[in-house]
Amino acid sequence: QVELVESGGGLVQAGGSLRLSCAASGSISTVHAMGWYRQAPGKQRELVAAIFSGGTTNYADSVKGRFTISRDNGKNTVFLQMNSLKPEDTALYYCNVNARLYTSPNRLQAYWGQGTQVTVSS
Repeated sequence: QVELVESGGGLVQAGGSLRLSCAASGSISTVHAMGWYRQAPGKQRELVAAIFSGGTTNYADSVKGRFTISRDNGKNTVFLQMNSLKPEDTALYYCNVNARLYTSPNRLQAYWGQGTQVTVSS
């Protein structure tokens, strides 16, 4: 019912930049919080950044000042601009969208993208 399509991952040298995008499509009535998580090998998935419907943002301490999350409400798309990348940013990045569907407007559901790999070389 909801599909998330992620793009923008890749290989970059330390100090470089990448921009991730995640577009949500389907029978979406309203989109609430959107965010990006990441999971490195052998580690738990962690929140990188989140943006709420009113525009409020939240960042992990490790990315503050380097990453910027934004959203295009008209296109149900969330972006993550990543600057000054470090090798420790290497991980599989997942998009997360919390939305209500036309078929179940009273239920807020969480949806996940398939993940996009970000690799930062030293």
